[in-house]
Amino acid sequence: MKRMLPVTEQENPRTQSIDSLPTIEAVRLINDEDKTVAFAIERILPQIAAAIDSISERMKAGGRLFYVGTGTSGRLGVLDAAEIPPTYGLEPERVRGIIAGGYSALYQATEASEDDREAGARDLREAGLSPVDSVVGLAASGRTPYTIGAVEYARSIGCFTAAIVCTPDSDLARASEIAIEAIVGPEVITGSTRMKAGTAQKMILNMISTGSMIRLGYVKGNRMTNLRSANQKLKERSLRILMTECGIDEPAAKRLFAVAGEDLRTAIVMAKTGASAADAAAALASTNFIIEQAIELLPK
Repeated sequence: MKRMLPVTEQENPRTQSIDSLPTIEAVRLINDEDKTVAFAIERILPQIAAAIDSISERMKAGGRLFYVGTGTSGRLGVLDAAEIPPTYGLEPERVRGIIAGGYSALYQATEASEDDREAGARDLREAGLSPVDSVVGLAASGRTPYTIGAVEYARSIGCFTAAIVCTPDSDLARASEIAIEAIVGPEVITGSTRMKAGTAQKMILNMISTGSMIRLGYVKGNRMTNLRSANQKLKERSLRILMTECGIDEPAAKRLFAVAGEDLRTAIVMAKTGASAADAAAALASTNFIIEQAIELLPK
């Protein structure tokens, strides 16, 4: 009996002649295929929301979030994790990306490492995975041994687990508590899952990390109020957020920001309570840097 190919490995009948098309027609065809990704994700929003709720509840209890994957999937997980500390002020270890082959796999292909099932579990053990943590496994095909081994190990010790896959009813999905199956169909170039499947995974990761940070209290309105002012662009953004959030003009915002040691969180708490920089920082530290809770601790 012939084994059915995963949808990520099947040929796309709409792009079979892409090599003979004028460049403008080829890129239009790629664009048309990319348009289908958002609609595929729309169908699985309940599963994404459920994963966010489970992850954020564990993070509130001190848990960490791990993304695990190989190749393109692993690189996307590391990328999303790397963007959390500057955007939301979390310590780097709270959201981590684990990629088969180690961080050198970010800039050179080490695809053979994806076949080692035990290595996934070993890498999580070495990272100190604990039952309060969450693990999201990423694999377009849903059958990558490294990622399956990691998720199976995480679930065996009591972690919350989710899978982001682009094929239905996969081994990785069955190994996870929540299966997020973005069925985007065959790729423009057969088997090139860095294209539609990679786009889908990136969009879902954006939702998971952003949604989790909102649930944790690190966003006010639609403003990244826990932003770290690590460079000039982010300092200017911090000042704009401070002015808008607290209803103050630019000179006042600059003075407050300087007294707060250029820490936006501290400056907001100071502006809303009249507290000193030291008291505002202490209140933030005692509330896991949730601005609204810190404000409630201090007299107005």
